[in-house]
Amino acid sequence: MRLNTKVRYGTRVMLELALHYKQGPLSLSEIAQRQGLPEKYAESLVGGLRAAGLVHSLRGPAGGYVLAAPPERITVRQVYDVFEGGDVLAPCLADRAPCERRDACVTQEVWAAMQRAAMQVLESTTLADLVERQQEKQAAAMYAI
Repeated sequence: MRLNTKVRYGTRVMLELALHYKQGPLSLSEIAQRQGLPEKYAESLVGGLRAAGLVHSLRGPAGGYVLAAPPERITVRQVYDVFEGGDVLAPCLADRAPCERRDACVTQEVWAAMQRAAMQVLESTTLADLVERQQEKQAAAMYAI
């Protein structure tokens, strides 16, 4: 299983917004800089997240982007769905592409189990979980110095 860069970087954008939740909007340049992303690429990611209703934009001199819901209510699966569009691990798992070997194929069962497990991890991980992990990593790095 391989995640595309939009899923990975889109999740980083959402993490950045979650880290600053209730602290006011972040500008696109702040998000891009903090996450080491080209601003144009960050703009396309934020556009997709905004279209999906996960991010709100605020206009004006102090404007920028904020999460559309609290971090504990946004899952990584929601971000995944924005950029992967519900792709399945193997074509035979999609209802729209029936396989003539489906009834006799035992490997299809493995791919289906793998798909379910991966989606369960994404569904059970919220942005609040990622914020907590990030803060733990930062604290550990401070003590390591």
